[in-house]
Amino acid sequence: MAEEINLFETPEEPSFFIGQVQSDIFDSPDSFYKVLLVSVEDANFDWNESEITVTGSFGDLRDDQTYRFEGKLIDHPKYGRQFQASSYHANQPTSKEGIINFLAGKQFPGVGKKTAEKIVDQLGIHAIDKITADPHILDGLKLREAVRTSLVENLNANQGMDQIIIGLNDLGFGSNLSSAIFDRYGDETLHIISENPYQLVQDIDGISFKRADHVAIKMGIPADDQRRISASIIQSIDDLTMMSGDTYTSAKPLLQESMRLLSDTNGQPIPTAKVTQQIVEMEKNGTIQYEDKRIYPASLYKAEWQIAENLHRLCQNQDEAKNGKQITTILENLPVKTGIKYDEIQTEAIKTALTSKVMLLTGGPGTGKTTIIKGVVEAFAELHEIALDPNQYKEKAFPILLAAPTGRAAKRMSEATDLPASTIHRLLGLNGREMPTELNAKDLEGSLLIVDEMSMVDTLLFKVLVQSIPTSMHVIFVGDKDQLPSVGPGQVFHDLLEFADLPRIELKKIHRQAADSTIIPLAHDIREGKIPSNLTVKMADRSFIACHSRQLPGVVKQIIEMSQKRGYDANDLQILAPMYRGAAGVDRLNDLSQSVYNPAAASKQEIEFRGQIFRVGDKVLQLVNSPENNVFNGDIGRITAIENGGSKGKKNATMTIDFDGNEVNYGRLEWSQIRLAYSISIHKSQGSQFKMVILPLVHEFGRMLQRNLLYTAITRAADKLIMIGETYAFVTAINSQSVNRQTSLVKRLTDVWKYHGKLELPLEQGTEGQFEPDNIEEHTSDRDASEDKLVKDKQTILTPALVKSGEIDPMIGMEGVRPTDFKK
Repeated sequence: MAEEINLFETPEEPSFFIGQVQSDIFDSPDSFYKVLLVSVEDANFDWNESEITVTGSFGDLRDDQTYRFEGKLIDHPKYGRQFQASSYHANQPTSKEGIINFLAGKQFPGVGKKTAEKIVDQLGIHAIDKITADPHILDGLKLREAVRTSLVENLNANQGMDQIIIGLNDLGFGSNLSSAIFDRYGDETLHIISENPYQLVQDIDGISFKRADHVAIKMGIPADDQRRISASIIQSIDDLTMMSGDTYTSAKPLLQESMRLLSDTNGQPIPTAKVTQQIVEMEKNGTIQYEDKRIYPASLYKAEWQIAENLHRLCQNQDEAKNGKQITTILENLPVKTGIKYDEIQTEAIKTALTSKVMLLTGGPGTGKTTIIKGVVEAFAELHEIALDPNQYKEKAFPILLAAPTGRAAKRMSEATDLPASTIHRLLGLNGREMPTELNAKDLEGSLLIVDEMSMVDTLLFKVLVQSIPTSMHVIFVGDKDQLPSVGPGQVFHDLLEFADLPRIELKKIHRQAADSTIIPLAHDIREGKIPSNLTVKMADRSFIACHSRQLPGVVKQIIEMSQKRGYDANDLQILAPMYRGAAGVDRLNDLSQSVYNPAAASKQEIEFRGQIFRVGDKVLQLVNSPENNVFNGDIGRITAIENGGSKGKKNATMTIDFDGNEVNYGRLEWSQIRLAYSISIHKSQGSQFKMVILPLVHEFGRMLQRNLLYTAITRAADKLIMIGETYAFVTAINSQSVNRQTSLVKRLTDVWKYHGKLELPLEQGTEGQFEPDNIEEHTSDRDASEDKLVKDKQTILTPALVKSGEIDPMIGMEGVRPTDFKK
């Protein structure tokens, strides 16, 4: 969209005009955005026509009410001159005669001119404001009840929402954010914002600390206000854990990031002591958690405890041991039933799954994880007399649940087992745009749950998942421990495998390998840190093309054109890159691929959105979960239609995308959920496989050149792999083993297993407020050493730390109490 040109500016006051709404041209169903046709009764800018088009955020405007619209006149490149309203108000008269005429108008049935004169004589020219503030002010006028009711109700009609929208407009929020804020807070919106504008950062997706800071400045909140410092700490700890993937940080980076955030948005220096003291206060009230020089967001701290507690719960109350002979017989007959000959470790894996409440299964590509899943399903069904036909369970849920983090991974599970599989979000009934919590997830029903691609599951999602699993259910977590960890904080699958008390089987023998296949052995070499001697040698199923980053786009284009001649289309070929920017990045390679696979044509509809061209026929990637449309993060579809909105304009444009037969319509507000998918990031490729993979690596990718990233990319290729770029970059990635993330999950598991039955750790409250902070190192040198210590009053609450140190008997206060007395 071309830049809008401001045609009129008045330095003394904003442009405004007064008029009545004639009609709605467009009314967004997802926000407060409207396009209106409004009459012009008076204006402080040159306007010779009787009506004007007005855009902005509005409540339910009445067609019998006169409004004052403030904003600016702009020249839209397609729709011509419009008035872009930044605020609006019901235009109330200010003279005695004007107020009388207003109250005697048709919008107040029963209030004639005599009654209006009586009201104004008694209450003065501020009568309207007085009645709105306190309707009882009319008590002394002895009005008929019907007249009084009409007057009060019509004066107050829609005023609440209007005032909120006007207030949000004045604070600079656009239509979408205003709608999200109002949906969250309702009638309390302006009150909550006035109490603490920084609450928006925690509650509203898309509002950063910087944005909330601008609101606070307008409200006159000082730079060293406690609310502002608290918000900077919360934003900083969230940013640090999200960026690193750790579930905690330490004092020095938290202080540095908080101080940077505070100074960047306001410029005024904040005493470090104030920030330090606020960290202590936030730990006291449970907003953050402090333990052994580790500082956690409260949500991640509690999540690790809750994961440990719930896994321990699932591992208890083992089913009465099935007849050992029955399991032996089932395992002996399984190869005949499935047509698969299982080796010793595979047989042991299936047996472990049948006899353990919780089991971990890991292995690299080609080691038979899918084979084990199929075998477990068959054996479990026979052991528990379950019919493997979902159609027979119309009255109740199918007892075997299969799930994965992404839609494509779930589809692969379903294809391998011939059973229904879903994403974890859909299984739990979660909206993918919300933070997963136990409050918005449903409890699961069934006998067996198998979750694949566990390396992609982060701490918060896993917490909700294990909380939703009933104690009676058998659970198998499957994944490749050497793949990239989750995008969100934590390394759940890695940590579970590190904990010795959970049954696990690791598959190492490669089974899926044709005589001339070299991709899988290459992946295993890379996983072990070996640089294959034939890395750059052309093989039947893989090749290496050396080039520099500037040459890389041209090489990719040649590969695409050559692959098309050999029958590979955009569905078969997938470009994977570590980063979005740069000559070899995802964005550049997407534009290049689009020009080859789907060039512009006069007969082909296209539309621009945020600098990206979307065209009918384009391959696109879904970026967020949308359970209501049965579309999930990582799904790849194709644009089948684009409607440009006709006379109503681009705001009403729609795009239709086909996801394997599931057609979904996207309004303009939803286009941020998709991007071109000819090239995608390696992170987004997890859980998927493609016939042919093009993998560019160059030294510009820098810190992204790590072993698990390269390993993950290579294992996405099913038939063909083409590596292009610099040999040095590939060797660097193989030699750069990523550092494990900093988490406490293994420690939590150890503590819960050790003390459970003696020490009850609350599921809902975690252990917030029970640990004493140690010293926090100061990041500035001009502080007195005594001020570097953040020490709370000594706690008298029973904690695991005090139990382990021997200071407190773990059975204190629990005489005669048994573990079974606690409610699960």
